[in-house]
Amino acid sequence: MGSENQQKNSSEPKKQRLAVLSLAALGVVFGDIGTSPIYAIRECFHGEYGIAASPANILGVLSLIFWSLTIIVTIKYLTFILRADNKGEGGVIALTSLIRPQGLKKSGSRPILVSFGLFAACLLYGDGMITPAISVLSAVEGLKIITPDFAPFVIPLTIIILVALFFLQRRGTAKVGSLFGPVVFIWFTILALLGIGKVVACPRILAAFLPWHGIAFLLHNHLHGFLVLGAVFLVVTGAEALYADLGHFGTRPIRLVWIAFALPALLLNYFGQGALLLRHPEAAHNPFFSMLPHWGIIPVVILGTAATIIASQAVISGAFSLTRQAIQLGYLPRMKIIHTAARHMGQIYVPLVNWALMVCTISLVLGFQSSSKLAAAYGVAVTSTMLISSVLFYVVAAERWGWKKSAVIPLIALFLVVDSAFFLANISKVLHGAWFPLVIGGVIFFMMVIWRRGRKITREQIRSLTMDFKSFQEMIAKDPPQRVKGQAVFMTGNPESVPVALLHNLRHNKILHSEVALLHFDTSSELPRVPNDQKVEVEKLGGGFYQVIAHYGFMEKPLISNLISLAREQGMDFDFEKTAFFLGRIKFMPSDKPQMPRWQSRIFTFLSRNELDAASYFDIPNSQVIDFGVPLHL
Repeated sequence: MGSENQQKNSSEPKKQRLAVLSLAALGVVFGDIGTSPIYAIRECFHGEYGIAASPANILGVLSLIFWSLTIIVTIKYLTFILRADNKGEGGVIALTSLIRPQGLKKSGSRPILVSFGLFAACLLYGDGMITPAISVLSAVEGLKIITPDFAPFVIPLTIIILVALFFLQRRGTAKVGSLFGPVVFIWFTILALLGIGKVVACPRILAAFLPWHGIAFLLHNHLHGFLVLGAVFLVVTGAEALYADLGHFGTRPIRLVWIAFALPALLLNYFGQGALLLRHPEAAHNPFFSMLPHWGIIPVVILGTAATIIASQAVISGAFSLTRQAIQLGYLPRMKIIHTAARHMGQIYVPLVNWALMVCTISLVLGFQSSSKLAAAYGVAVTSTMLISSVLFYVVAAERWGWKKSAVIPLIALFLVVDSAFFLANISKVLHGAWFPLVIGGVIFFMMVIWRRGRKITREQIRSLTMDFKSFQEMIAKDPPQRVKGQAVFMTGNPESVPVALLHNLRHNKILHSEVALLHFDTSSELPRVPNDQKVEVEKLGGGFYQVIAHYGFMEKPLISNLISLAREQGMDFDFEKTAFFLGRIKFMPSDKPQMPRWQSRIFTFLSRNELDAASYFDIPNSQVIDFGVPLHL
């Protein structure tokens, strides 16, 4: 009897934790996909390629929406893609990292696949610009339903909300994060209640569950019907957030919330809008707000705006996390990263990215002027990411996990057919503004490639300027320098060689500290985080020298103070406040024989000059930093 009570008591905290995580996941993960009902059905019947709201077309569109949500979200992402976690972390970068170590039998294909994964990640920046614009603008446009007199205020009000949203990023989401779940819970509840009444009044809309209505729609409407798929796709935008936020909540809360609450609420609302259109086809210009009684428009506009802000917050935070990962993996120069919550290392703020997103988002609102025109530009970047994710998942499943190809190929074929159909249907949007997120993604991708290549060239040049430690020991043994009491840390990009800054210090100052640590940061491209007990390796080299190798995951920011504390536990007793840190500052000089095209070297030089200095990035007090210039040629 006692053991039963004990089991019951232990299960209650687990249930409570699951409930808390599920509510939080509802707010963060499903905010984007939860705001799609505001504009998705409207775009199918009243958008750029809107089709007549006939009964057959309404049932066909609803059938396509149901099966899109089922195949892409429920089957592809929740059932399979969520399995591809990297030590509990998800997202395109994490998925790409799974194919890097032993994931491929043919190493020649690896760089191509990694490049595809990197490009897919870059496309998410474009998504981070267009999602806040279309989400907030579509919610605020509900004011025009009350009276056309509100029309002149829609754009200014949208911009004010967006500016406030980006200015609040500095404060972080920790304080307002607890409100996300309840607000989105109320939003999904409203979605369900609005839809269920319309479905009960017109139950024949339930026939749309049958797949042949969607098939008949495509066969009957030919090219026009295929192009409508570009609008149907709007119902699954945000599905990639399910995978990206895996590390914050885990698979169980995400799957539970989707199956038990989010999916039923969305389907009720979509089918409710379809039922409304069966009875009132003229409402196709804005079926979502047409479901509301007149007195309920303003409260729902306010609630919808709050929900779209939350959806935008998740996308913006995702851009911050993606930037940090790219910096750690060496694809972007160091930038200022601010942690906004002491307890949650994942909550960060990147000022440069924040202001760039704000400028581009507001430019999109001013340029397109309406959510309908923005919807015409929405989808190409997201479909591209989903298509690439399917290919990468096949590689992970077949090569890394060893799944039988007879089982994997039919599954991936289904995903690729659906993803390709949506991708091709959205390609037509390129001429209507979809080029913008593609250009943004392409620019960032090439910037990452140039940075990576430039860093490789500089590392090779630095290697030619230095020597291995054994040769260094022989050199100072022949001509012993003066040793002064103190502790010094020299940072090096190669653990097998002596830092250039150390050689310059010895050559010019003719002295060495009594205790010297050669510090190398090793960022794993495979692991998102490294446990503290595995983070630091300390080796005594003799003569007061230590070699320190710090291992960090691609989702961590290395901090010198934390590293020194961990090294002290392994016998390197350095006092952080009294330690001098020697850094090499690279200065690029013109070269007669350039190693990269001139235009690329100019971009790389510009990025290097504007890179956050190592002292600020690693949180080293400026009073303890000594810089040495290292001239290099590009």
